Order: sequence, then structure tokens, then C-alpha cells
Amino acid sequence: MADVEPRRRRARALPLPDTVALVLQGGGALGSYQAGVIEALSAAAIEPDWVAGISIGAINAAIVAGNPPERRVERLRQFWNQATSWLPSFPILPDDMVREFVHEWSAGFVAMAGVPGFFGPRFIPPFMAVPGTPGALSFYDSTPLRDTLDELVDWDLLNDGPVRLSVGAVDVESGNFRYFDTYDERIDARHVMASGALPPGLPPVEIDGRWYWDGGLVSNTPLQHVLDNQRAEMIVFQVDLFSAADERPRTIMDVAARAKEIAFSSRTRQVTDQMMRLRKERELVRRVLAKLPPELAADREVEALAAMAAEQPVSLVHLIYRANAWEGGARDFEFSTRTMREHWAAGREAVEATMANAELVAENILTGRTAAFDLAR
Repeated sequence: MADVEPRRRRARALPLPDTVALVLQGGGALGSYQAGVIEALSAAAIEPDWVAGISIGAINAAIVAGNPPERRVERLRQFWNQATSWLPSFPILPDDMVREFVHEWSAGFVAMAGVPGFFGPRFIPPFMAVPGTPGALSFYDSTPLRDTLDELVDWDLLNDGPVRLSVGAVDVESGNFRYFDTYDERIDARHVMASGALPPGLPPVEIDGRWYWDGGLVSNTPLQHVLDNQRAEMIVFQVDLFSAADERPRTIMDVAARAKEIAFSSRTRQVTDQMMRLRKERELVRRVLAKLPPELAADREVEALAAMAAEQPVSLVHLIYRANAWEGGARDFEFSTRTMREHWAAGREAVEATMANAELVAENILTGRTAAFDLAR
């Protein structure tokens, strides 16, 4: 009997492997770009089996995992509409210089007033608060985020439902990175808040007697965690909010923006390059082992080496936000309605451009190869 190829799930633009993973980077206000990506993937009938996030990516990821498919976009829109409700949708402005001024003014307003449903300023400055209390450790109070998450996320569905969730945070005392993962434990609002507790703005979050800060302090992308725990053929949609490559800075605001891009995107590039290098090395090991005679192939050490070299193929699709000319170093802190809508639209457009050029990804999935793609460039 002829071999029958395993039946695959299909989206509208490409076949899907066993696991669809969505990897969401940190980036504050830029997270609405991720929401646009999620909406467009859903419209293309691509539903994730696993979502992993850092910081704002952890919030978006929790909303995805904690809601049924038909409610995810609605809940994301509710979060982002609330977060940007204090700043109006400014009219289209005449040039980039004026838009940049308004952009920086909006970020300054957030610094003074906070973000609705997310965080608010403390009445007593931290240097006047009692040492060791949350008020002495941060400029803002993140308590509103707990109420927002409890309203938007079904925690029972998140922990017991079909979508795996992973969020990363840093242990304040040890400095070690930690992933909270529904594969191993139950997650609630504390774990998501810990992943986004960026100091000195937001206070550490206590979980089981330990204090945790924003995972972006160590790594701004959860890609490594997903690849290290891969158990089946996979496609990963990695949504990056900072571009590694950009033009030379021309002003001091450009310098601040570029420095932030490099700091928060370099780890992503490093992980991707390392993944591809290791995959090629393991492929070479497998080819050499396949040439061994049976008596050597049965050796215990050879078998152990074969197990180390075994892997499942992965297609890594990059969806990278590329900033507008008027977005400066405060772009991750500018929660205005117009900018949020523009970021959201850019996320949708990136997925649409990727799906229009998805033949290479489809070929890779069907042939079982590993590769990384940036098709929306």
C-alpha cells in the first residue's frame, strides 16, 4: 500500500503544521500592532495553539488564550480602546515635524496621568514612601491592570482550554529569567502583570514569595522558550515591535529611538540566527550518522548523539513593526487613539502582505524544512 501523507489543517493561504505558535514581544503602546496581526491572522483562519508573550505581549497573549476565537478581537479592541481613551484621535497633521511634537506631547501626558485600566501615578513620590513598600519601588500603581485582566480574561479557559500560554518575567533577587507556562502551572493576573512590571515605572509583582519584574530586562522575545520546548512540526509567527535595522539617526530624538530599537530587537535577531545555525549543524550530524554501518549505529553513544540531533522542522515568519518618521524614543509610551489605530492597521497590513507572498512558507511546511521568513518587508 502506498504511503498516505498525513492530513493537514489548512488556512486560506497556506497549509498548517501540527502547532501554530504566536510569539509577542514587549513594546508598550506599540502592542496595538500585535492586536492588528492577531485580527488579520484570525481573518485568514490561522488560530494559534500556543501564544507566548513578554510585557505588553503577555497582556495580548493572555487575552487571546483566555477567550474563545470569536471573542478575541473584540476583547483586544476593548483593552486598547480603554488604554487610549484619555488621548483623542488627533486630526491628520501637515508634516512629520508637527506630528512628532504632538507624539511627544502625548507621551508626556501619559507620563503625568498614566493609562486607563493599566497604571496610574502615585500620589506620594517613591522617595517619600516607606522603604520596601510598593510605593517606594515605582512611580506608578499597576493595580488597575489586575481589574482589567480579570474583566477581559476567562482564567479557567486560559488554564484549561486548547491554547497554551507562556509569559516571561525576571526574579528580582536572583536576576534569573522565568517562564510561567500553562503547560506546567496555573496562571492568573499576577503572572501577566509580572511579565509587564517594567522598573522603575511599575512595581514588582509577588508570586509565591518571590518578586518579579518585566521579562524584557533579560530578553524581549519569548522565541527561545518556544523553540526549546518544541515537540512537533511548527510554524511561528513572531511579532516584533522594534526593528533591528534602520537609518542613521539625525537628531537627538532619533538617537533615543534608535538606541531603544537596538536594545530591544538585538536579542530577537540573536535567537533567530542561533536557531538557524544550530538547525544546520544538527542536519549535518544527522546526515553523517545516516552513513554509519548498522553495528556502529546501534552503539549507545551514537544513539545518544542521534537523539540530540533529532528535531522537528519550524517555519519562522517575522512580522516586524517599522516605525514612522515622526515616532521618536517615546513611541512605546504614546497611548493616543490615532496612533493606536495606525499601529493596529499596520499589523493587519503586515499579515496581508505576508499571506500574499506565502508560497515559500507553504512549500517549506509541505517539504518539512526549517527556514525564517520576512515576507512583509
